[in-house]
Amino acid sequence: MALGEHNARLTRVLVADDSAFMRTALTRMIESDPDLRVSGTAQTGTEAIEKVNFLQPDVVTLDVEMPGMNGLDALKQIMKTCPRPVIMVSSLTREGAETTLEALALGAFDYVPKQNSFVALDIVKIREDLIGKIKAAADTARRRPKLQAVRATTAQQKPAVHRAFHITPTIVALGTSTGGPKALQEILPLLPSDLPVGVLIVQHMPVGFTGPFAHRLDDLCQVQVREAENNDLIKPGVVYIAPAGQHMTVFRHTPNQSAIRLARTPENTLHTPSVDVMMRSVAEVFRSQAMGVIMTGMGSDGLEGMRAIAREGGVTLGQDEASCAVYGMPRACAESGILQRVVSLPNIPDQILHATQYKQKV
Repeated sequence: MALGEHNARLTRVLVADDSAFMRTALTRMIESDPDLRVSGTAQTGTEAIEKVNFLQPDVVTLDVEMPGMNGLDALKQIMKTCPRPVIMVSSLTREGAETTLEALALGAFDYVPKQNSFVALDIVKIREDLIGKIKAAADTARRRPKLQAVRATTAQQKPAVHRAFHITPTIVALGTSTGGPKALQEILPLLPSDLPVGVLIVQHMPVGFTGPFAHRLDDLCQVQVREAENNDLIKPGVVYIAPAGQHMTVFRHTPNQSAIRLARTPENTLHTPSVDVMMRSVAEVFRSQAMGVIMTGMGSDGLEGMRAIAREGGVTLGQDEASCAVYGMPRACAESGILQRVVSLPNIPDQILHATQYKQKV
């Protein structure tokens, strides 16, 4: 009985990669966790589709670049014929980043970066990230029927009457991680070009991904979206994405103008950039005029930053569980009691506009 109960908890994974070395490396990493089991491997996109249909795995890891049918085409087919969580394994190149972002828009759950070097030590660096995302993907899939029921109920409810915010923010600081790229592509296009505040965003991504991501968002949005640069002046109607590998903080450039500072310190953070580092800085400079927004993601990065904004009297907003890909970062803030409002993903832009007292020009 005990063995049966244990097997019932196993998450079954299909590994698709054209490299035999990578298939072996990924399999070993995945099966180093007692709750995960590789049920099969595939060398091509066509073989991946066949094995998804035959083996019915809980999660698929899918190489972006494969001979014949590539990862994107395979993903489209999997989502059409046998949908399930897919984690893309992507090279750390600009082309790899752009393809990965397209995969997220097509329905991939998330991605892990593949080191360009085939040195074993480089490959192992992705182990913790890979296992965490596989488990999060499987958990989301298991909860999907319940969450879909919650979303359907929420959609039938009348829109909530807006309660006035106690202050009017002059900046928005937003943090997100797993599930964030897709979520940001949904909400940022809903912000108007004449948004009265600047928006700072920390999205956990590998080096080389934030530039293409900002460019993709800029093409989709009315607001300007750019990868932040050192000493950028923070302007209304502009969204600044923290570059991967650097922390983003703010400082007073003049009494009435703030700017962005990028640095590789502090070095003792789990993530670089860190949501906490960015939000604590925003709280220190903008005090009660800051608005913090925490969205989908694993872990608790952002908890201390959101707490700092709340302590200064700013506005704190969290994404609800039903609309999160991973309810980790918002959960940490919700359970600590620092969120003034919790709303679904589609309602976040409206809350930002309401808080900043946006008035549409006639």
